[in-house]
Amino acid sequence: MRIRTSSSQTPPIVSAGLAPALVESGPMGVLNDYFRARDDHEAARVTSHLGGPLRPGDDGHPAFDGVDAKGMDHTVVLGQLIALLRGVPWTPTLCGSRLVEDACGDLEEGPWVVVIDDDVRDDLAAISPAALPALAERWTGIEELEGTDPSEIQPVLEALCALARRAREAGEHLYEWCSL
Repeated sequence: MRIRTSSSQTPPIVSAGLAPALVESGPMGVLNDYFRARDDHEAARVTSHLGGPLRPGDDGHPAFDGVDAKGMDHTVVLGQLIALLRGVPWTPTLCGSRLVEDACGDLEEGPWVVVIDDDVRDDLAAISPAALPALAERWTGIEELEGTDPSEIQPVLEALCALARRAREAGEHLYEWCSL
């Protein structure tokens, strides 16, 4: 895992170079960036940033505050975290989302942007720092994160929670940018 700092005004970008089993057995090169934006119109600005919302622009800073979470999609991997938090069985619709068509590339080839339901944002924002180690341990028990050490995923989990708190405090939504 690597942490990149974007500027003194923007929180660090956490990059999850994790989930060896997912990377080896899943789709190669799937990029998942989580970011926050006021609304779909603002999120659609991502289309003008080749490489996604966290890629540094001409000024050397990323366009959005976010977390690089390669291989951690919102439906399965994040959805299973939400299932653990809520104490419910995972379903593909648990981590509700909606495609933001104005922010997507070719709908068949991507990249794609989805807005994640605010209740998921709020669940992540409510996780206390004291709960992170145990939650990271439980989360690495899912098949998709098999072989990932909890100490590797905990900083990513912490960064996602912090991003969700900043989004909630600013009245913003969480978005996921995904590219093959």
